[in-house]
Amino acid sequence: MTRAALLVLADGRFPAGGHAHSGGAEAAVKAGRITGAASLEDFCRGRLHTAGLVSASLAAASALGIDPVALDTAADARTPSPALRVAARRLGRQLMRAARATWPSAELDALAREFPKGAHQPVVLGLAARAAGLGAEDAAYCSAYECVSGPATATVRLLSLDPFDATAALARLAPELDVVAHQAVSAARRALDDGVEVLPAASAPLLEISAEAHAAWAVRLFAS
Repeated sequence: MTRAALLVLADGRFPAGGHAHSGGAEAAVKAGRITGAASLEDFCRGRLHTAGLVSASLAAASALGIDPVALDTAADARTPSPALRVAARRLGRQLMRAARATWPSAELDALAREFPKGAHQPVVLGLAARAAGLGAEDAAYCSAYECVSGPATATVRLLSLDPFDATAALARLAPELDVVAHQAVSAARRALDDGVEVLPAASAPLLEISAEAHAAWAVRLFAS
């Protein structure tokens, strides 16, 4: 295993399609819930401990080799918003293309055949990590980091926020990223014995509601 592969997978320049999505930040900016670095940090913290924990757990479970079809069903059940389910599958399809080109894998090929329109992104991420020789902890960290780095990058564009301030906000969240990644891996290991039902199902109703409103906008900068 080479941990350097994690740098490739987590790199914002990896062609996985994340640059087109704001992780709910665009709707939050328009609603006045993100107005600067402090409110961005609060938004990312809330997202990390809810949607981020769910995604990191699914990614870790996928990296451990738990049935990706069962995990995809679990992801659907934990994503009430149709708009977010569509976004997750689009991101999963794009990540699948990039991962198969970078780390060819029979498991990735099988999942691509099972879900030609895309599996949920965290499930694909976990299998991509597995194909790259990475472990559950790596997948969890990558997923948790994406959960906050996406909104931070989007907010820089949406508000012309100083990128130094956005990066500082992410750095202050680092200890909480550690906590979430640890929780995610622990849950994924329990799921090996007890099934996917034990994975976290943390709720973020405002993200879900905002995603539905955002999907109906006639003009928007980001796909989600």
